[in-house]
Amino acid sequence: MFLAISTTGAPERPATDLGYLLHKHPDKTQAFSTSYGEAHVFYPEASAERCTAALLLELDAVALVRRGKGKGRGGAPDAALAQYVNDRPYAASSLLAVALSSVFSSAMKGTCQAKPELPARPLPLRVEVPALPARGGADLVRALFEPLGWAVSAEPVALDTEFPQWGDSRYVSLVLEGEQRLADALRHLYVLLPVLDDAKHYWVSSDEVDKLLRAGEGWLPDHPEQKLITSRYLSRRWSLTRQAMERLELVRLAETDDSAVEEIDNAVDERTDTEEAPVPLAVRRRDAIVAALRAADAARVLDLGCGQGQLVQALLKDTRFSEIVGVDVSMRALIIASRRLKLDRMGERQAERVKLVQGSLAYTDKRLKGYDAAVLSEVVEHLDLPRLPALEYAVFGSARPRTVIVTTPNVEYNVRWDTLPAGHVRHSDHRFEWTREEFRAWAGTVAERHGYGVEFVPVGPDDPEVGPPTQMAVFTMTTTTTATATHARTTTTAKGASDTKEEKAA
Repeated sequence: MFLAISTTGAPERPATDLGYLLHKHPDKTQAFSTSYGEAHVFYPEASAERCTAALLLELDAVALVRRGKGKGRGGAPDAALAQYVNDRPYAASSLLAVALSSVFSSAMKGTCQAKPELPARPLPLRVEVPALPARGGADLVRALFEPLGWAVSAEPVALDTEFPQWGDSRYVSLVLEGEQRLADALRHLYVLLPVLDDAKHYWVSSDEVDKLLRAGEGWLPDHPEQKLITSRYLSRRWSLTRQAMERLELVRLAETDDSAVEEIDNAVDERTDTEEAPVPLAVRRRDAIVAALRAADAARVLDLGCGQGQLVQALLKDTRFSEIVGVDVSMRALIIASRRLKLDRMGERQAERVKLVQGSLAYTDKRLKGYDAAVLSEVVEHLDLPRLPALEYAVFGSARPRTVIVTTPNVEYNVRWDTLPAGHVRHSDHRFEWTREEFRAWAGTVAERHGYGVEFVPVGPDDPEVGPPTQMAVFTMTTTTTATATHARTTTTAKGASDTKEEKAA
């Protein structure tokens, strides 16, 4: 299994700089152990004018079968001899891709301590792979590599030169030429070699999605064959392919909007909360909430309307929050939150701190009782105004956490958004947006009715004319609850029960 990378140079920019980039000296022949054999790196030629680095992978067929355990082409169970008689030692595949990432790991990351300026420099590269399996033929090889800036030569290999009437095999002799950064070239090969082979020698798990996105950074989100690449790289596992495609779409949207992925991957779509650099409004809002929770000395926290889990993720980074519960009515949002938090790979101790549950904030829920604090971040404005009393009682009257934090947009600040048409709310799902006076009036009434005190905190730049973009109220339970407040809660309970009956009757 063989691959060669060549470049040309001049006395002022010698081709032997390739050795610095690969972290392998041209005067040495080096050997590296892999799980399936031994990889050799050597330089057939090395001068200022031209330099070629070669990677030769010698496979241990027995080790391949033993580690394959009946899965993949290395341990195919369909024929007794297929385990030992196959193309694995000769044809480029996922085995060669893994060797590339192992032997040239620093080069793939684009690091070079000896000459830090080299990784960013495009080089005239020539890549040769004498035997490449290509399910889809030479046309697919060109469709995969040409959009990346390569000039592609993919010559089909005859089944047998003695019998030309037998036609061509599924293998091609590949030559790529182009001006590329070496790190980009290696990442192209790392992803596309197993894609063309359409098989992997190891079990594909969820961490392969992360590997694909790391290697595909900068080129895969916009590749015209993105779906085919993703599906084949992940061995056609539908769930992993869907997960990767969703994340790639977020990357594409973020690049289009010139934003970070975290800014747009939000359940309430914080792309509309466009904030001047350097700190986005979404980040300022989370920071303000976390600061308020710390000030309240809260350890057990509810994130009500948690969406895709951004706040839960931020709270997990602080060990003072011993229990974090994310609640949302959308199961899809909870699934995305679970992926974001990597719950399936989280350590046992960390996993004990977090829980995601489905629930509606319009109804009382005994699971939400007994917590130190609850957060309603950009939630209330998504409810119809007649539904607010039900949410109010469910949180302040039934769950009754010691601290409640509510954030909501300040409609007065909307005139400061250049991209927001006059008279429009920030998000199409907002049922209303309050002025500062309206928000203070609502919060004051809620606090008085349920025995809380309330303070108001601006989030974002506090404009002297229109106030901050986000307004935040911090409710703190008072030490005593007046009889009036108790009576009011009872009245609200009765009203909520009546409303529920009417809704069911309707």
